[in-house]
Amino acid sequence: MRKLTALIVDDSRLARNEIKELLKVHPEISIMGEASNVDEAYDHITNQKPDLLFLDINMPEKSGFDLLEMLEDVPVTIFTTAYDEYAIKSFEYNALDYLLKPISPQRLEIALEKAKDRFKEENSPKSGDRRLTETSQIFIKDGERCWLVRIEKIRLFEIVGNYTRVYFDSEKPLLYKSLQQVEDKLPEASFFRANRQQIVNINFIKELIPWFHGKLKLKMLDGTEIEVSRRQSSVFRDRMSF
Repeated sequence: MRKLTALIVDDSRLARNEIKELLKVHPEISIMGEASNVDEAYDHITNQKPDLLFLDINMPEKSGFDLLEMLEDVPVTIFTTAYDEYAIKSFEYNALDYLLKPISPQRLEIALEKAKDRFKEENSPKSGDRRLTETSQIFIKDGERCWLVRIEKIRLFEIVGNYTRVYFDSEKPLLYKSLQQVEDKLPEASFFRANRQQIVNINFIKELIPWFHGKLKLKMLDGTEIEVSRRQSSVFRDRMSF
């Protein structure tokens, strides 16, 4: 397995140095940079695309959560913080792990094992393509709740006014982007624009139903039925050889 590149984000130089020191016994992790604030971290991530993010939550001006909201493709994230009241909230983001400062070598090792397991699942390094992959993560914040969601877990995107509702597990938060912005980033092999209002993950389709005037209806695994427009029905038949 290739080395994993890591970015350390913390406003405390001592905290960053602590993580760097702990990582010296893990040659499988290559530290590609560090940042003392969210804006620096954003530049590093967008330009260098690290695999792994060690992210402090409570920083001046902008928090670690603010950083995640700025990103389109979120690296695998390990939260690091001295404030354990953030623990429950951070897991709601579906972070890979949560390390309480001062970080113990044993807890760090557990977190790194999780990271390596995650990248084994992906089988290949990030491509740098403008589109996301099935294993990419996106950040969604709706009110006080927020999530880090892997693209492959999302079964449906749907227009709600100027925004997009995202369906995964039992959740359906709003993403503050248009459906067209979402479609431009999705992996084409897994997602299909069924009509003007909806994009479906074809891996969640249970049944194709012939419908009126040459159209199709998709029955999803959760029981939802989605009518495909006439034009897109023809496109879908060609794509699926149906």
